[in-house]
Formats: sequence, C-alpha cells, structure tokens
Amino acid sequence: MGLLMAGSVVVIGGGVVGCASAYYLSKAGWRVTIVDRGRVGGGCSHGNCGYVCPSHVLPLAGPGAVLATLRTMLQRNSPLKVRPAELLRQYSWFLRFARRCNPRDQQAAAVGIHAMLRSARTLYDDLLAEEKIACEWDTNGLLFVFQSRGAFEHYAEIDHLLRDRFDTPADRYDADALLELEPALRPGVAAGGYLYRGDAQLRPDVLMMELRRVLVSRGVEIIENCKVVRFERKGTVATSIEVTPSPLGTGTNTSHVARIEADAFVVATGAWTPQLERELGCRVPITPGKGYSITLDRPAMCPTYPMIFEEHRVAVSPFETGFRIGSTMEFAGYDESMNRDRLKLLRDGAAVYLRDSGAELQPREVWWGWRPMTADGLPIIDRSPTMGNVMIAAGHGMLGLSMAPATGRLVAELLDGVMPHIDANAYSLRRFG
Repeated sequence: MGLLMAGSVVVIGGGVVGCASAYYLSKAGWRVTIVDRGRVGGGCSHGNCGYVCPSHVLPLAGPGAVLATLRTMLQRNSPLKVRPAELLRQYSWFLRFARRCNPRDQQAAAVGIHAMLRSARTLYDDLLAEEKIACEWDTNGLLFVFQSRGAFEHYAEIDHLLRDRFDTPADRYDADALLELEPALRPGVAAGGYLYRGDAQLRPDVLMMELRRVLVSRGVEIIENCKVVRFERKGTVATSIEVTPSPLGTGTNTSHVARIEADAFVVATGAWTPQLERELGCRVPITPGKGYSITLDRPAMCPTYPMIFEEHRVAVSPFETGFRIGSTMEFAGYDESMNRDRLKLLRDGAAVYLRDSGAELQPREVWWGWRPMTADGLPIIDRSPTMGNVMIAAGHGMLGLSMAPATGRLVAELLDGVMPHIDANAYSLRRFG
C-alpha cells in the first residue's frame, strides 16, 4: 500500500511499544487512539528490569543454545526452563530457533538488533528531555558480573566481537578492581566483570505512567479493558475493529464501544499477537517467554550499578525508589500461574553475589510477564499481507523497553511512507517464508 496521509490511527496494545508508536504517530500529525485489553502499561512493560541496553546485541539463538535448552528439561531449577509439552506444541518455533544457533545467523540477526538498540538509546535521551519525563533515568551503564574465571575469560570473545563489529565496547575489571568499582558485591565471589557505559536504566512502571501523561496531553484517546475480536475491511483495507469488554477488567469505556473506525491500525500486542493471526492473514511466529521479578525497598548496601549475574541469569536494578531482582526465562505457553520456585531462584541468585540482597525485606511486588519471543531475536515491524493499512509491531523479546522509541518512530515513518531512519527490511514478515 502506498503513502497514507496522516489521519486517524488505532494502536492496539498499550505496552511500551504501543505507547511509543502512539507518541511518534501523534508527533507526525495522526489522531491516535490506544485500545488495550487491560490497562495501559499493565503487561510486560510493567515489571521488567528497566534496561536500555545497546550491549544486548546478540540474540539468544547462538552456538550452544540448543544443548543448554535441552539440559533445562532435565533440571528442576534452571534459569532457562522449557516445559516438554510446550516444546511439542511449538515445535516449529523451536526448530526455527535451533537452525539459527550458529555464528553466521546469530551475527546476521545482530545487525538488525544493533540498529534498533542504537537508535532507541539516542531517542530516549531526546524523548525524556523534550517531554520532561522523570522515570529514574540512570546512565551509569550496565555491569556484567562473572563468578568463575573460565566464564569471565570466555566472555572476552564476545566483548571483542561487540567492540570490533558493533562499536559497543566495555571496560574490563578483574576481581579486585571490580570490587572497588562496586562495593556491594561480596568479596571473593566474582572473578571479574565488564561495564557497558553506553547502557542505561529507568524504572519501567514510572515510565509508563509518564508516557500516559504525555499521550493524554497530546490528545491521544485511551480505551482500556477492551479486547479486539476482529477487523472489518473493504478489500485490502481495514476500516474498523470490533471490540468487546475484556475479561481482564471492566473499565468505564467498555460498555458502549463495539466498533472503532480509523484510517490505519497498529498491532502492538506483544505475546498476544499470534491470537490475531486469522485476522491479520498471516502466521506470526511469536511464543511467550515468561519472566519474573521481585521489587523491594532498597537494601542497606544497595548496588550503584545495575548488574547481570551471567552464570545465574539473574539481574538486579537499583532504582532511586526501590530495588528489583528479575530475569529467568520459562517457556510454558500462556500459563498465568505465579511459579514461586522461579521467585526463589531470583532471590538465591542475587544472594550469591551481593553483600545485601534484601533477603530480610518483604517484597513490595512479585510479578511475571510474557515476553514476545521470535526465534531469531528480531522484532516484527511490517504491514499485514492482507491489509495494507495495518502495521504489526511485536516480537521484541526481552528488548521491548530497549527498542520501543526506535520501533515507534519506524512505525510512524512506514505508515507515512517516508524514508525510515533505519533499514526496516530486517524486521519484515517475509523472513519467515
């Protein structure tokens, strides 16, 4: 479909990607409505660790990932967990993942990931300053910590790759220097670490509240607790969506809304996107990867830097107003239960490395969310093959927060028909065949 003049657009999904899309569409002159099945910012954008991390260039699909995945099926408490039933149900997704677990495909995907992350990191600086968004923005960097000498030295190969090919260098710290840099670490526990000074951190739940404020001030209409059930179309053009009250809530907007008309639509529904495949007219190979977090008050000896404990796959976020322990990955389909064993895994992992991990503190919040995982680690940012005025923006995996501004700007550019600021071909649906 050719150039669309800025008119009315409905963004389906009020997570960080949907809100970023709404923001840049609004700036481009579109009249924007957001429709969310729950509340804006209430899904996977709420309780993650808040990293804006150009360092996360390499996708999960890489050398050794298949063997690591199979091992998890034999372990009771592994940071990465795949339920056998889910492996069978999503065998095509896991087969596609397995085929990409080689250096060539990993680095090819990294080119598209790098472009998105680098753009978003710059756009965050602009967005937060322009809109006076206060979200506990911290640009100290992100510290990767290694317990064993072997893992620390092995990571040097990745560090060289990121430095030489993707211009993403880190500062290396051996054990004593690392402890001097971050005194919150236990003496003698870590062999060393790498600090990515180009990375940043924010508090995601506060960001989402601030984005809502900005969007409302720009005249964006927000409709919550509404589930999209189908598109109405004329030929290859979507004309409206039909919505029903969502079981996730009963908002004031749901009783009278049945149909919403618009000139264009953006589907930013994260892990839920495959449930709209019939309406979109294509396969959307996204599977939910469940992540967990625990939010506490700041411990007495709180870390200065956000950190990832690589061998335990646990991350910590020292916010101005709290302390979060998060991560793990569980492929369990659309399971809505709170797995307390996963929460214990987070607590135990943090306690290995930190002098004070907040073990005596009662959680302010325990949380889980579904990350929308693609097999190659790249998001899908493309038009529906059957409706040219419907844009899909989903599948950002663990990097939705990190990629959101770049995605939102790219969505606006593609709908406007202007030259995109980054090459959009890497995010096309065509790569799935």
